[in-house]
Amino acid sequence: MSLEEKVARLLRPEVRAIAAYHVQEAKGLVKLDAMENPYTWPEALQQEWLQRLKQVPVNRYPDATAGELKQRLRQACGIPAGMDLLLGNGSDEIIQIIIMALAKPGAVVLAPEPTFVMYRNLALAADVDFIGVPLNGDDFSLDRKAMLAALDQHQPAITFLARPNNPTGTLFDRELVTRIIETSPGLVVVDEAYHPFAEDSFMEQLGDYDNLLVMRTLSKQGLAALRLGFLAGRPEWLHEFDKLRLPYNINSLTQASVSFILEHADVLDEQAAKIRAERESLYQALLNMEGVTPWPSRSNFILFRTETRPGPEVFEGLKEQGVLIKNVHGADPLLDNCLRVTVSTPEENGKFLQALRAVL
Repeated sequence: MSLEEKVARLLRPEVRAIAAYHVQEAKGLVKLDAMENPYTWPEALQQEWLQRLKQVPVNRYPDATAGELKQRLRQACGIPAGMDLLLGNGSDEIIQIIIMALAKPGAVVLAPEPTFVMYRNLALAADVDFIGVPLNGDDFSLDRKAMLAALDQHQPAITFLARPNNPTGTLFDRELVTRIIETSPGLVVVDEAYHPFAEDSFMEQLGDYDNLLVMRTLSKQGLAALRLGFLAGRPEWLHEFDKLRLPYNINSLTQASVSFILEHADVLDEQAAKIRAERESLYQALLNMEGVTPWPSRSNFILFRTETRPGPEVFEGLKEQGVLIKNVHGADPLLDNCLRVTVSTPEENGKFLQALRAVL
């Protein structure tokens, strides 16, 4: 038996069918593909941070409960009293834990699509049925009738709602999201990864619904290298999820670094404000560019469609011009010829616009 035959015989077909999460090589390019905060910390703050890291005993295991970090997050993120926190190595790990915990035979995971691909991938990896409900094609809003019908028909154990949504930047209607929470027979996870740029949250509503969880990550705020996500919700849920969390999943350097920068949260808030302002400038520039159709965004990226040249050609042309963005063409029928660009500094946004004009 050949190795290929052994792989085919032993691996689950659901795993073989999943495409690995692909990350483009960005060396030497203006990197606008991953929704990263382009700003670093002031030099004085960096030096203070390094002094804090010197105190971390790297020969010892991390604080298994991350107690100090959780307290900082409670204060900085306005976690309601009585709610618990679960920390993850990025929000990806949290999504995986939630799905694993509810992956009973016949369980269903549901989400509107196009959306964050890991909802589907991790559901399939756990041998759980995934149902994608198409968004409205004109503005990528939730299809009220289709969503409510899917909840009734499929009775999902988990519904994921990315708000704002990736890759569309859409902030789903608050009234409809509330209706989904009230109607859903299972958990509803509102993924607020881009909360700093939307300035709209369901965090305060956690106490109102026993099936609502709110998930966030600090990656988009400028801490992408630290890989920290968290889930907030009722202790009855999070106590069970915590049983599936790998021991010491949040390393000591991440705990110390995030605790430190949350003491200086004003720096992150100022950077988010800059990005929001640049987002509007970049959107207007794309709106006024012939051959491009952008969609309004409440996130730190903008989705746009190329009308005069195929999206993949424009993507490759931008790389030749030294600019890397995200090609989402082919990821979903609604994303034909669509590309996604991260909002960056005025200088890098200008380079992108110049390159896009040249390619078009």
